[in-house]
Amino acid sequence: MAPRVGDDVSNKQVMFRDYVTGYPKESDMFLTTGIIRLKVPQGSDAVLVKNIYISCDPRMQFFMRKAVGLTGYDRFTPGCPMFGYGVAKVLDSGNPKFKAGDLVWGITGWEEYSLITKTESLIKIQHTDVPLSYYTGILGMPGMTAYAGFYEVGAPKKGEYVFVSAASGAVGQLIGQFAKLEGCYVVGSAGSKEKVDLLKNKLGFDDAFNYKEEHDLNAALKRYFPEGIDVYFEHVGGEMLDAVLLNMRHFGRIAVCGMISQYNLDEHQGIKNLMHIGFKWIHMQGYAHRNYYHLYPKFLDTVLPFIREKKIVYVEDAVEGLENAPAALVGLFSGRNFGKQVVAVAPE
Repeated sequence: MAPRVGDDVSNKQVMFRDYVTGYPKESDMFLTTGIIRLKVPQGSDAVLVKNIYISCDPRMQFFMRKAVGLTGYDRFTPGCPMFGYGVAKVLDSGNPKFKAGDLVWGITGWEEYSLITKTESLIKIQHTDVPLSYYTGILGMPGMTAYAGFYEVGAPKKGEYVFVSAASGAVGQLIGQFAKLEGCYVVGSAGSKEKVDLLKNKLGFDDAFNYKEEHDLNAALKRYFPEGIDVYFEHVGGEMLDAVLLNMRHFGRIAVCGMISQYNLDEHQGIKNLMHIGFKWIHMQGYAHRNYYHLYPKFLDTVLPFIREKKIVYVEDAVEGLENAPAALVGLFSGRNFGKQVVAVAPE
C-alpha cells in the first residue's frame, strides 16, 4: 500500500560527511535511512514532497567547501542531507501557492521525501507533455542559464562566429543549438571523441574539436575561426580563455558562466592576454541564472516550441537510485557524464 499523508515512513538520504578541499570524492557523501512524517507541521508554510529526479550540477562542489567567496548561496552542513535542484510531487502543503498533487521543480533534498521550508525557489510545473526530467536541465536551471547567456548577455546575431567551450554539457549543448537557430556559425570544444561526434552529428554544431588532442589551442582556434570569434561562451577558463582572447574579433562579446578548469586548483592560472579586451573593444560579462528568473515565462515561450517541434535535442545522462547519486556527482569533474547528469529517485 502506498504511504498516505500523516504516515511515518523510511526516508533514504544522501548525507554530506564533511567539508572538502580539492575535487569532491564519493567518500565525502554517505547513504543513510531516516524516518519522516508525511505531514507539514501545523502552522508551517512548508511543502512536503516526494522527489522524482535530482540534478547533479558542477556548482555543487562550492557548497562542499568551508569558504569559497560565494555570497547568497547556502552551503551543505556536515551530517545533513545534500540538496540541489530537483523535480518533485507535492504530498502536503501549508503554502497557499502549492497543493497536494502539484509537480514542482526547485531546490530539494537528496532524499526520497523532503520537507521544504524555503519555498522561494519552487516553481510549479504547468507543462507535462515533455519529460519531467527536463526540469532539471533544459527547462530548469541549466536551460535558464543558457537562455540568459545567449539572449541577454552574448546576444549573437545571424552570421556571427560563435565558440562554446564545454559544449556537450548541460548549458553548452543548448547555447550551441540556440546559436544555430539564429543562423550563426558554431564550433564547440569537448573532452572526448564521443562528445565531439555528439556535437557535430546530433546537436548540429558546424564543427567541434577535442581540446585534449590540441597541443596549441591558439592554433586550433585559428584553424576553426580563420576570421576570428564574435561571441565566446566561457565555461572553462585558463589556457582556453587565453587562446580565445587572441582570436576574438573587434567588438566581440564574452559571456562568462563558469571556469571549470580552475575550480579545484590550489593556485588559479593567470590570464596573459587580457590586453586584447582593450585593443579589440571586447565586452566581457559574467552572469548567473538567478538574475534572470523574471524572464522564465518568456523563456518557456521560446524553448517549449523548440522542444515540441524537435528543433532542439537535449541529451541526458540518467542514473537510477539515490545510492548512485554520489558517483554521478563526482563523475562531472572528470567528464564522465555524457550530457546533463540526472538521478532518477522514484518512478514518475
